[in-house]
Amino acid sequence: MSQFGKILRERREQKQLLLRHVAAKMDMDTALLSKIERGERNARREQVDLLASILDLNAQDLLTRWLADRVYELIEDEEVGMKALMEAATTYKKSQQP
Repeated sequence: MSQFGKILRERREQKQLLLRHVAAKMDMDTALLSKIERGERNARREQVDLLASILDLNAQDLLTRWLADRVYELIEDEEVGMKALMEAATTYKKSQQP
């Protein structure tokens, strides 16, 4: 299970919301939401903010977790995954400088 999905499921259960209720608010199939919670499918970027709103979660924190899971998926099976991650971080930092 992805950390993003785990956060969603835990919060949904904490709020005592059924999958079908959240899925209806998301205008999506219950099975798709279940797959997102289990990490079998990725939520789309625009769905992250809506999920945060429905589940009363901090949108930036949820987006950060969503992005982290997506990055991890890219590098998890790569021998040089950590090296690539460090290179990306360096490039990102340089791009943020004035």
